[in-house]
Order: sequence, then structure tokens, then C-alpha cells
Amino acid sequence: MTKKISTGLIQQLQAAVGPAGWSCDAEVLAPLLLDQRGRYQGVTPILLRPACTEEVSKVLRICHQADIAVVPQGGNTSLVGGSVPDEAGNQVLLSLSRMNRIRDLSIADFTLTAEAGCILASLQDAAEAENLLFPLSLAAEGSCQIGGNLSTNAGGTQVLRYGNARDLVLGLEVVFANGEIWNGLRALRKDNAGYDLKQLFLGSEGTLGIITAAVLKLFPRPNHTETALVVVPDAEAAMALLRACRAEVGEAVTRFEYMDRASMELVLCQIPDIRNPFAEVHDHYVLLELTASHGGEALARGLETVLEQSLGKGRVIDAVIAQSGRQARDFWNIREGIPEAQRKDGAGLKQDVSVPLSRLPEFLARARPAVAAAFPEALIVAFGHLGDGNLHFNLNQPHGMDAESFRARGPEIHRLIYDIAVEMEGSFAAEHGVGRLKREELRRYRPAVEVELMAKLKSTLDPRGILNPGKVV
Repeated sequence: MTKKISTGLIQQLQAAVGPAGWSCDAEVLAPLLLDQRGRYQGVTPILLRPACTEEVSKVLRICHQADIAVVPQGGNTSLVGGSVPDEAGNQVLLSLSRMNRIRDLSIADFTLTAEAGCILASLQDAAEAENLLFPLSLAAEGSCQIGGNLSTNAGGTQVLRYGNARDLVLGLEVVFANGEIWNGLRALRKDNAGYDLKQLFLGSEGTLGIITAAVLKLFPRPNHTETALVVVPDAEAAMALLRACRAEVGEAVTRFEYMDRASMELVLCQIPDIRNPFAEVHDHYVLLELTASHGGEALARGLETVLEQSLGKGRVIDAVIAQSGRQARDFWNIREGIPEAQRKDGAGLKQDVSVPLSRLPEFLARARPAVAAAFPEALIVAFGHLGDGNLHFNLNQPHGMDAESFRARGPEIHRLIYDIAVEMEGSFAAEHGVGRLKREELRRYRPAVEVELMAKLKSTLDPRGILNPGKVV
């Protein structure tokens, strides 16, 4: 149980980070206290912006001794309310934004060591400058920070080939709840010396420790890219196309995204300068990308072969292969414009679920009629990372229905969709995490032994419960 923050404690915290490292200005605080989706409005008496790991340590040592809660924040792009304080006003907001140095980039080791406050896009750019690739890629990459990406185990569009955020980490630097610093910044590809402790903090949403730096994996930068927007008759055909692509070009399949008719129609209606690459709107689309470091002609032939054979088997209705980088970007603007198009169209009920690849068509076949029967007025918008089993099965506000009444249906609809996904050995939280929004779902859908073990880890690493309380566990 955390306590109220006294004036004396605020002065200690101010001294710990120096004059440039704090603010109590309401205008400065305002955008940092509202979560990305506008669900949670937090309150805090002070924002702390430490400039180094040692300052983070000082802050946590003070708060630990005083039983004061600390909410770590990166770019505040959490979609589950994980990065803002609660409404009581007794929690300190700790931003890592000033800790934004790239400490090292090793071409020989294929590693990049970065502080938690580095913007994801800046890390991608640093790797590109050395003709290397840092493959973590998601819509918020221009504002999200790598510390937040790692603490939530971010996914994105290239998980199919490179894995989630946790798969891209070799080492971490973490500050524990009591202020102790763990320097685990090892750039080793093999290290079996005991438990892999870094995995405790990756995906823990700042509840076990605060990530201050990381050693990240880099990869050879692909020199050849083939992008195609494909019309398929159904989800079964989409999965068959994925299998055919992998059989033909192997690991060159980098992205494989699904969009339904509603996704395309919303983007064409709501996002300026988006053009339909086809003569009409279809029910099911796949946006796929193949990449390779060499053999560009073979890659192009492989894609053409797969599409021609799939067309002959009735698994593809139509397809457009991008003839330039600009056309490829136009295709990706359609996919990446879906969330914005949904926001412009009205309120949304967002789901982030995953199921085994083999059961994705079954999930869509069950979830769509079940939701349509329960809420026939709502618009179902289904899209996502088909290649790794992660779908965003969303509903948009019916025109003529007010947003508050629409959102009131949320618990019922979420439960309906989550029940189907979990029954199919899937997850109710594929890439967005648990945060504040899905705490009860964690208890409902995960075995008691798992939840109890999480609670034991929390109490061991954060015995006073000061790290991001009210989130996850």
C-alpha cells in the first residue's frame, strides 16, 4: 500500500534528478496523464525525467523507502492503460525520455546498445546508417520508446520473420524497486550461466523493474524487397497462400498481413489520398512482403510463381505486385491507415487476440457470426498479423448510436471474443499486453498456478508494491 506524497518527499525527488529533470506544470503533465485511447485520466503531483541510470536508482530508492508508487512511462503509446498513473494522485510519473543515447553500435557483433528513452524509429535509422536492420516495426515507431517496447514485448509487422521484442534482446540494464542496479548488458548469443533473468522484465510492463538500457540484435539489411497486395476468396485461402510462399522462398517471407472488406472501405473513406489498387472492393486481402539480402531476381520469380499457381488453384482472385518503392509504400499506407480510419469513423471496441496459425480461419468463421448476432448494428473490422496468428478483431460504433452507449457493450463483446480465442488455445492479449485494462481477464483465462506464480515474482522483486501498481497483477 503506497502513501500520500508529501512536500518534503517531492523536494527529495527534485534534488535527485536536478532542475532539468522534473516538472509540476499542469500543461506539461496533461498529455502524459491521458492514455492513448482516452480511457484513463491519471493524476500526479510531479513528473520526473532522470537523465541517467543512477538518477533512476536515486528516485526508486527514495520511493521505496517512503512507500511511494512509481509509474514508468516511455512514449505513452500503451493501448491497455499501462503507462499512466491512477486517479488518486499518489503516484510519481517517471519518464525515461531524457535517457535517449545510443551507447554503442557494433558492426562486428551485430548489436546496438540503447537507453530506454530512445525512439524506436531513431534506432531503425541508426542501424540503417550502417547498412544493418533493427527489425522491430509498428505503427507508433515515430513516438514509442524502446524501453516501453521491451517492457510490453511489442510485436508489430515483422514478427513472422524476426520475432517479438523479447526475441531481439541480448542483455538488459534494470533498476529494481529498491534502487539497486542490475547491469546485464551482455552481448552474448550463448550464455547458459543460470536463469535467463532478462526474460523476467521483458513483457512485465514495468511491474518488476525499470528497464534503463538494452543490448539489441541487429541483422543484415535486405537489399531486395517484393511487395504484393492480394485478393483472396477467404481466410483458408490466405493461409494456403502463406504456406505456398514459405515453401517457395522460405524465410524471405517477412510480413503477411490480413485485411477485411470493412478495413479497406474505412481507409478509402476516411484517409485522404488513399487509392484502391483494384477496380472494386473485395472481402479479403493479404498484404505480403518478401525480403532478401541477395538474389532479387529469384525473389521476384518466386513471388510470381506462387501467385500464378495460387491463381490457378482458385486461392487468389487478383493481385498487384508493387513496381516501385513508392507503390509498396502506398500499399502499406492502406494497412497502417486502418486504426486512424477507425478513430475518424467513431468509437471502437478493440480486441487483440491470437490463436494457433492452423486455427485462424476457424476463429474468423466463429467470431464473426457470433459478434454479428450479439451486436448486429456494429461494424466488424478485422485485420492484423496473419503470419503470426495475431488478429485485431474490432468493432466500430454504429452510426446514429452515441459513443457512451456503444462502449457500454464492451465487456460483453470482449468476453464473447476472448472466450472463442482462449477455447481455441489462443490468447486474449497477443501484443498489446495486460496493463490496467485486462487485469481481470488475466485472472479469468490463465490457470491459477500461473497467476499465483506471477504474484510471487511481483512480491519477491517488488515487496512494497511500488512499481506500476494496478497493472498486470
